[in-house]
This record gives sequence, structure tokens and C-alpha cells, in this order.
Amino acid sequence: MASSKNSGGSGGSGDARRRSRAEKKEETRQALLDTTIELVDDRSFGSLSLREVSRGAGIVPTAFYRHFASMEDLGVTLVEDSMRVLRRALREGRRDMVKSGMPSARESLDILFRHVRSDEAKFRFLIREQHGGVTEVRRAINTELRLFSRELAIDLARIPALVRWEADDLETAADLIVTIMMTAVADLLDGDGRSGAADQLIRRAEKQLVMVILGMGQWKTDD
Repeated sequence: MASSKNSGGSGGSGDARRRSRAEKKEETRQALLDTTIELVDDRSFGSLSLREVSRGAGIVPTAFYRHFASMEDLGVTLVEDSMRVLRRALREGRRDMVKSGMPSARESLDILFRHVRSDEAKFRFLIREQHGGVTEVRRAINTELRLFSRELAIDLARIPALVRWEADDLETAADLIVTIMMTAVADLLDGDGRSGAADQLIRRAEKQLVMVILGMGQWKTDD
């Protein structure tokens, strides 16, 4: 019986050690991501070095490869992490835009801008690197945005006035909406912080969205 207890205790201790190692590995991985976000707040991802990121996370450069295969792999992971924030914001706005068959552009933009203000570093990273110099990172961002446009197109197809639209036309409209929102985010992050500047940006983007929606109402798809 004593042997059985000792075996059980040893197994429990081993599980705890494994959990501790896994937790520590995840903490280090997150530290690498957090350090990268801090470093790219005012510079491009392509300007970072593996050594610089490792030092900021408190590890030696060789330990970096226990978490990411390369700097490009780290960048793509950061895109996925940041896109979750953006997709959550856009998804909330998207639901509002289609819930009654008539979009409420102002409320959708308010939702988006609120998320931007609460997590500016990740949005700034996405906006800057969407046209940045690291191919893998740029491709990951544009792929995520295309996926979101397709999700929006599916939602648009549920609006009674648009049920006869071709899939290509719906995706084109969705691309326009996403582009307007992303441009509004970029303008907000590039703003000078003047009082009322954000409200002006929202009004301009709202007007652009309304024009797109009104145009959609007049568009005739090929039969």
C-alpha cells in the first residue's frame, strides 16, 4: 500500500512539473509576442532582430527557437493574435450593419473605434504591416482580411434586398466596406489627437459607408 501511495504521489508531482514547464513555456512565448508589439509601436516589424526581441523577453537568442521557427513565424503568429481583436471589433459592427436589413454605419464605426482605442498597439501593427516589407506578415494580414470580407458577404446575402445578388458582387461590396473601415482605423491612429478629430473621421467614414449602401440598393446584378 505504501508503495502505491508513493507511486501516486510521484505521478502527481510529475504532472505538476509538466504543467509548470508548459505554463512557463507559454509565459515565455507570450513575452516574445508582447515584446514585439511594444517594439513595433513606432517602427516596422522588418526592422526588428531576433536578438533584440529575445533580450526584451528575457531569454537568450537560441531559446527563441523553442517557441517560433523564425522571426517570420513570430510575425504571422502576432498577426493571428492581433486579427482576433480586429475581427471581434468588425464582427460586432458587422452584426449591427445587417441585423435589420438596414445598416447603422455610425454605431458600427463607434464599436470599431472603441476597440481601436482599447488596443491601439495591435491595430497599429496591422495597419502598418498590411503594406509592410515582410512578405509572410503582409500575406497573413491580407488573407485574414479576405476571409473577413467573405464572412461579411455571407451576412449581406441574408438581407432580403440582396438575396438575388451574385456572390462576386456581394464580395465586392464587402471588400468596399472593410476597406472603408480599415482606412478609418488608419486615419484614427495617424491623427494628431485634436479635440473632435475622431468624430470628424467617424462622420466621414459613415458618409462613405452610407454611399456604398445606397449604391448597393441601386445596383443591378446580371441575370
